[in-house]
Amino acid sequence: MFRSFLAVLATLGVILFAGWLALKREDIPYEQLEAIYANADSRYLQFGDDMRVHFRDVGPRGAPAIVLVHGFSASLHTWEPWVNNLKQDYRVITLDLPGHGLSRCIDNSEIGPGQFAATINRVANTLKIERFTLAGNSMGGSAAWNYALTHPERLDGLVLVDAAGWPRIEEEGESRSLIFRLLEIDIARRVMKELDLSSLIRGGLENSFGDPSFVTDEMVERYANLARAPCHRAALLELVSGQGERTEATPELLAGIKTPTLVMHGELDNLIPSVHGEQFAAAIPGAKLLLYPGVGHLPQEEIAELSAGDLRAFLSTEVYGVRDEALQAITSPAP
Repeated sequence: MFRSFLAVLATLGVILFAGWLALKREDIPYEQLEAIYANADSRYLQFGDDMRVHFRDVGPRGAPAIVLVHGFSASLHTWEPWVNNLKQDYRVITLDLPGHGLSRCIDNSEIGPGQFAATINRVANTLKIERFTLAGNSMGGSAAWNYALTHPERLDGLVLVDAAGWPRIEEEGESRSLIFRLLEIDIARRVMKELDLSSLIRGGLENSFGDPSFVTDEMVERYANLARAPCHRAALLELVSGQGERTEATPELLAGIKTPTLVMHGELDNLIPSVHGEQFAAAIPGAKLLLYPGVGHLPQEEIAELSAGDLRAFLSTEVYGVRDEALQAITSPAP
């Protein structure tokens, strides 16, 4: 009986090992990925021997600038619907955070909001943009509010789109997709690091939209391929392991943000509950809150025109309209 049991275990081990080999995928060189996912607007900020940050800079040079920052495992491609809407009237900068998209890793042991905020600052300095509005989705939202705390003098406005940062309570974890729950388990991370995760990525993306039909084969392939850039899988695993640097949001901390702020959040967000959006809006003085019924984690894609229109309204009334009125008051001659 014992020998039979060992034989079953051995057979199961062989099957699992064979499955692991079948799903194992090597890294994809950056040059190969750039040929597919870069475009004519792509630029690269080079610093150090191996450090490169991918960004795009479109729109009128003299227009107010907006910097858009993506979330975990995503890339600047998530902002393309907003870019197409905004670039006629605004200078729009999108970037791939370290360990994401077409950007190299900087230091995975320090990956997190601090490193991301430094990357945003480096890109803005390179482009000689003194002031701008900063918008971030999910993990990029966490980077954005951290930036607002550390560099308030640089910001005209702050936009948090389903932003991360509030501590998650146990009940909120149950609605997250399988891939995120697996990535919290150390042994699962070690195994998954080398595998083709396209099927899990599809499930995670479908869980990110109120309407799962937004997920296409092309989208799944892009997420899967960019995750296979050299060092990216290690960077993503470092982020979900909780070992990287991070800051948790608190009302006391966020009360220090004085920048005009817009909080957008999908009410059907399965990754970051809409109550977190309400908490951001309540904690940041004067923040405006927009909740979207039937919408998931990515309003910039799922309701692109509506959310971009709401952003335009915020910019024209709360940010640049106020600034232009103040400038006019200063420069107009006294009656």
